[in-house]
Amino acid sequence: MAGFSAFNSLAPKTKNLVVAGGLTAFVFGVYYYTMRAVGGTDELQVAIDKFEAEKRKTETQEGFAPKA
Repeated sequence: MAGFSAFNSLAPKTKNLVVAGGLTAFVFGVYYYTMRAVGGTDELQVAIDKFEAEKRKTETQEGFAPKA
């Protein structure tokens, strides 16, 4: 572990900050990647929006019939 020799010479608080920064960067990286992966068009939401638009169009054509 020759790469960690500089890390071992740091003060404990500095080590904690380095580790916390690395973990934070990892978490935000995973979050960003996940949001980009699922951020495409949501077919279900598109279908729901189309259904709602058709429903509104039908209600306006029929005239708002009272619901009993």
